[in-house]
Amino acid sequence: MNGKFILKNLEDLVAAVFISITTILVILNIFMRYVLNSGIVWSEEVATGCFVWSVFIGAVAVFKHRGHVGVDLVVKRFPVAVQKAIRLLTDLILVVLNGYMAYLSVLYIQTSYTKMTPVLGVYSAYISSSVLIAFIMMTVYSIVFVYEDITGKKEVEA
Repeated sequence: MNGKFILKNLEDLVAAVFISITTILVILNIFMRYVLNSGIVWSEEVATGCFVWSVFIGAVAVFKHRGHVGVDLVVKRFPVAVQKAIRLLTDLILVVLNGYMAYLSVLYIQTSYTKMTPVLGVYSAYISSSVLIAFIMMTVYSIVFVYEDITGKKEVEA
């Protein structure tokens, strides 16, 4: 893997690492409990945290490729110019919504610093930070999409 590949697929790779850790910990803990009659006390907490990170960073990876579910049946019936206008409007709305969600994520994380995880005793904000990072990244990609809509230039390969 070269540096360009890693940067191009960073979200995919990070999500894959987190979901792999989740899977390994769950399988290992099942083996430990049912075969060796002993569990790994911290594995459920770490697996849950890794799963949360994989979901939100995975959502960014899908968003980057414009892969989220959309209903374009009606939009495709319009002329190309109207389709472009609708896409621009949608992307502008996504800039606002993702930016607002990033702001709300900051507020949420501020409350997370008062909560500790039960087993590891770390701030739950470390897990909640995935939400903030995801919405910041989706806001940035939304801005890139608006730029692409206006200029016709493609900055991020889908």
